[in-house]
This record gives sequence, structure tokens and C-alpha cells, in this order.
Amino acid sequence: MADLTPDLPPEHSLGFQVRRCHRAFDRVLSGHLAPSGLSSGFWYFLRALWQENGATQKRLAQLNNVTEPTAVAVLGAMERMGVIRRERNAVDRRKVNVFLTERADDLKAELMPVAHRINEIAGAGISAAEIETCLSVLQRMSDNLTREATRLSTEPAL
Repeated sequence: MADLTPDLPPEHSLGFQVRRCHRAFDRVLSGHLAPSGLSSGFWYFLRALWQENGATQKRLAQLNNVTEPTAVAVLGAMERMGVIRRERNAVDRRKVNVFLTERADDLKAELMPVAHRINEIAGAGISAAEIETCLSVLQRMSDNLTREATRLSTEPAL
């Protein structure tokens, strides 16, 4: 029997194009982080902590869209590097809060200009209005996919 499912060429696939762009960002970011001894995985957690210093490990996993075990592993490596410290929550001992060290504060001053520069490189030849539209569309796509992932995780298995 013939396959009646229409093809989805990569140039017309939102997922493929977003992944391709993400990988390109990641390669450039990794190249800029390497001299500091950091990986791009660390970067995303640092960014989240620069916004929410003291967040729980669970919250950081949510902010970075990773599983809690993945977050724990990355945070352990970051702690060994001396960029974070973890403390049991005084109110709920089951929770662990994560705090930046002075070294992480120094890294922010060093690395945020790099982040701005990478965004400038990515946006070269693209108008400010197009960038704003892109950001808005990507946010809405992320929201749509998050709703679907939530639905799938709460829907009874067939």
C-alpha cells in the first residue's frame, strides 16, 4: 500500500529549522565559553540563576526544560567548578536551593557581552521588527508545545 502521508521537507519543518538554528547558536556559544572552562549546558543554568538566584533545583530544571536528574548532574558539575553552591531549604528540607558564587557573578560581567554579540551575529541583516516577530512567534510556539506536552503527560495511556 502506498504511503499517503505527505512529506515534510526540512526547509518547511519548524522543528527541523529551530533545531538547526539552536545547534548553530550552541556551536558558537560553546566556542566562546571554552576559554572560561564552561560548557553551553552550564550557560543555561547560569542565565537562569542570574535571573532567579536561589531558585530550587526543580525550578531550574523547569526553566531549562530538562529533567530533574539532568539538572542535578549539571549543577553538581557546576558546584565542583565553584560557580554555584547548594543549600537545603530551611522551610522544606526536601528542596535544595542553588546560589551563585562570586566567581559566577564575575562570569556574568565577562559573558553577557558575548551573549549580546552572538545575538547580533545571528540577527545580522534582519530588521528589528522581524526579530521582534520572530521572538513572539517562537514564544507562542513554545507555549503551544508546552501545553501539548502537559496534555500528553496527564492523559491516560491507551
